[in-house]
Amino acid sequence: MHHHIGLSGSTIMTDPGRFTLLFDMDNVSHIEIGEFPSEDSFRYFTELLDKENVTFGLHSPLYRNQSKYDLLEKVNYQPEQAWRQFESEVKYMSKLGAAYILVHFPYFKEEKEIDTAKLIEDGLIRLQQLQERYSISIVCEPKLGLNRSAFGIKALNDFPVETWDKYGIKLCIDIGDYLLATGDEAKSYIKKWKKHIMVVHLHNVEFHNNKYIWVPVHPSHELDNKHFKVANLIYELSTNSDVFFVFEHTPHTNPTEEFVNEGINWVKDLIDG
Repeated sequence: MHHHIGLSGSTIMTDPGRFTLLFDMDNVSHIEIGEFPSEDSFRYFTELLDKENVTFGLHSPLYRNQSKYDLLEKVNYQPEQAWRQFESEVKYMSKLGAAYILVHFPYFKEEKEIDTAKLIEDGLIRLQQLQERYSISIVCEPKLGLNRSAFGIKALNDFPVETWDKYGIKLCIDIGDYLLATGDEAKSYIKKWKKHIMVVHLHNVEFHNNKYIWVPVHPSHELDNKHFKVANLIYELSTNSDVFFVFEHTPHTNPTEEFVNEGINWVKDLIDG
């Protein structure tokens, strides 16, 4: 089974001074990144990319402080504004030859009485039009809402998979979000969407003063009773071929390069098994 191991810009918080670190990791053949601080920093990133033999995917938005969650309802921007921004990014990424563009969808801030199925399908129609117009894969990542609201992830789960089939849009499963939203049921939630999954965001979760932090996945977590067990989920997700497994921890706990590499090698063994 062929897969791609990727590193996310989140691991360096898209800091231009640390871009070269993304290209230095062994076994990494893909970078997923977004929220650049400036056009110059994005240009610098693409110059580095041109010299390396790696693929890349954009995690929308391209630039910091742009719309990240607003395709279905206003969080920080009006949805129409968010769609215009997203279309310009799709067009640009297609021109640059990105492997895909990833967007948070469906995203709902919190639970409310609305017809989520209709909203999601209306969004899918627009996403399919963009995917066809610009010939680039669009990948949707369902996300937790405010205060860890699982409403968006559950709305996707209630959505008929046969309807999703019609639009040819891929999915990203963020294992941290899914475990926080659904706990022990994560595997059955994910199974329903299996054939549509193209990207997997890998991180475990630690709680510090009521906040949660993304930490690297690592085999030691499987037995420590402090972290989620993720081996089974990762293995389940690896039974599709050509999946991008993207390490998406953040630098907050200062993981060592050795610790991250142990996690990468462990995942490699799991998905190549």
